[in-house]
Amino acid sequence: MAKKNEIIVKDVVIKTMTKDGIDYICITDIARQKNAVEPKDVVKNWMRQKNTLEYLGLWEKLNNPNFKGVEFDPLLNEAGSNSFTMSPTRWVELTAAIGILTKNGAGGGTYAQRDIAFKFANWVSVEFELYLVMEFQRLKAKEQESIGWSAKRELSKINYRIHTDAIKSHLIPEEVTPSQASMIYAEEADVLNVAMFGMTAKQWREDNPDLKGNIRDYATINELICLSNMENINAVLINDGVPQGERLMKLNQIAIQQMQVLEGNGNRNLLK
Repeated sequence: MAKKNEIIVKDVVIKTMTKDGIDYICITDIARQKNAVEPKDVVKNWMRQKNTLEYLGLWEKLNNPNFKGVEFDPLLNEAGSNSFTMSPTRWVELTAAIGILTKNGAGGGTYAQRDIAFKFANWVSVEFELYLVMEFQRLKAKEQESIGWSAKRELSKINYRIHTDAIKSHLIPEEVTPSQASMIYAEEADVLNVAMFGMTAKQWREDNPDLKGNIRDYATINELICLSNMENINAVLINDGVPQGERLMKLNQIAIQQMQVLEGNGNRNLLK
């Protein structure tokens, strides 16, 4: 399934999407810089040029094992002549190309793989190409940041599951009420919070009444990595029957050591 997005380049909305791991940019949107009424004609005029077809053919040969090179050769020979015409649909049908594709309906248009789209943008306007590259790079950086955040949250969830399973097995007495079980979980979460942040979740909320979420939502990536490691270690310590107070001291030492490695942070103090 294609993942769609948009970027704004010089007040022009440019659609983007990712399909089968390939990033595409809507060159129909780019073509409106040159002809707002008939952008399709701009794309066709670009595609009928010999150097354009040479570039498209080479890209397909490098990236598409199913590219029909035999059908491509006569097209390249004809390209650039007065009688030669080419459209995105015809290009795909004749050569099984993947670098260019067309979409119908809402959000439709001609899409090109990002390098091809940059090439087209350069043909339309060198200035527009530079702004397009900048905005597209900004979009991809934002997506990577989002992926990194999702990954670290999933890591925390997995380790939390390991952590709570250990608590169920070793800290919860038989036939406890749900509220009692919840209280035990909260206390164990706060063992980690105090070891890492020096305060409980409740203390953080009292100190930060205007902030939404919880203390871990405002943790850095290094702090979350360290917390994930501590959750695993705490589960082992619980399995070994180590008392909570002793576990807190051990976890605090681990937090300081790991954060010093990750950040060179010597400002954290051991609990005494």
